[in-house]
Amino acid sequence: MGERVLRFIFQGLVDAGRLIVQLNPELIRIVGVSLKVSLTALFFAALAGVPLGLGLAVSRFPGKRAAVTVLNTLMGLPTVVVGLLGYSFLSRRGLLGDWRLLYTPYAMMIGQFVLALPIVAALTLSAVAGVSRRAGRTALALGASPGQKNRLILGEARFAILAAVIAGFGRIFAEIGVSTMLGGNIQGYTRNIPTAIAYETGKGDFSLGLALGVVLLAIALGVNLLLQAVQGKME
Repeated sequence: MGERVLRFIFQGLVDAGRLIVQLNPELIRIVGVSLKVSLTALFFAALAGVPLGLGLAVSRFPGKRAAVTVLNTLMGLPTVVVGLLGYSFLSRRGLLGDWRLLYTPYAMMIGQFVLALPIVAALTLSAVAGVSRRAGRTALALGASPGQKNRLILGEARFAILAAVIAGFGRIFAEIGVSTMLGGNIQGYTRNIPTAIAYETGKGDFSLGLALGVVLLAIALGVNLLLQAVQGKME
């Protein structure tokens, strides 16, 4: 029994390696969907999250502590909850149902944006808070305007902010709840790496699922190595 299991796993690894080396069209298509959706969502999450984190760090207003608490809480949003909320808005009877976004890559992007935004914003807030006082005093002493002061702070915290963006990518790239509920796992359209692994393994195509798993691990390793390199710059 054990020998049969080992033989099965070994054969699966061989077949997975062949699919990767031969650049299997379905494999490439699935990886392409994952990268397109996640990188687009990350771009907009960074575009909104970095200014949000910076604004919270350098400003003072009533309720700031509560706002920071809410932001930190949203970092742990379950993906299925985001998927459920997104579905309720994007379905035909939902508030945005007329836009017909459900089961499209755009719906997946929206869901992943919601997941990445609080992570980018909260980690940017943490990064900026560490340098804002020192850099802010320096900027004011040099007669800088508020905009110049903020640019100086961002420059000082740039590597930590980049690490925040990378962490946001790590959060969304391998998630499955939003991708399944908002994308629908449509072949050649919304099927990405996590949903394809679940589907292909469920129907018995172990080799393709394993090949996708290898690609997913390779990308995750690359992201972690990049994050470590950035953190090394911060030290």
